[in-house]
Amino acid sequence: MEKLRVLLADDHTIIRDGLKQILADTDDLAVCGEAANGNEALLLVREQDWDVVVLDISMPGRSGLDLIRLIHDEKPKLPILILSMHHEEQYAVRALHAGAAGYLTKESDADLLVHAIRRVARGGVYVSATVAELMARGLMPAAANELPHTALSDREFQIFHRLVLGQGLTDIANELSLSVKTISTHKTRILQKMAMTNTSELIRYAVAHHLVKSTDV
Repeated sequence: MEKLRVLLADDHTIIRDGLKQILADTDDLAVCGEAANGNEALLLVREQDWDVVVLDISMPGRSGLDLIRLIHDEKPKLPILILSMHHEEQYAVRALHAGAAGYLTKESDADLLVHAIRRVARGGVYVSATVAELMARGLMPAAANELPHTALSDREFQIFHRLVLGQGLTDIANELSLSVKTISTHKTRILQKMAMTNTSELIRYAVAHHLVKSTDV
């Protein structure tokens, strides 16, 4: 039986090695490519054919919702399974709306990971019961926990994520093909919605709520 070709994108070598070992024990899945950052992942998606992409939502270079959208726009039939350290209620709904076919936390066991990869590779969707309920009810995470960041629009959330990773307004504007003035306006709205006064407060909030890795800021 021909194995399903898996592209594995995660910036931690030890995570990739562990995932490769897990999939090596299966009869139908094989890691045929690896990427250590978002730019590498996008290049491999463009250059080769894959059956599924297993993607960390937080990596150097292009990452997060933007990377999901780029991959989905270029190869809409290619299923993307997000494997993330972030709590699913905070990211999963946004990731699925951006084009991901599934969302799994890194705390999940090996059997669940294999099941999720097989499911999305065969055209299905994988989400937890909690996320499925949120989507069925048409709710964003704010309705579930009322955390300030859940009130942000997707664009604001993208800019928020870049700000807490230390990117300047000009860099963000260039990445998103927007003017610096527009990014500055979004930053002001983000601070207002989250009742904060500066980027340092946003960073502390993001780390406390596991929206970024503490090693990234």
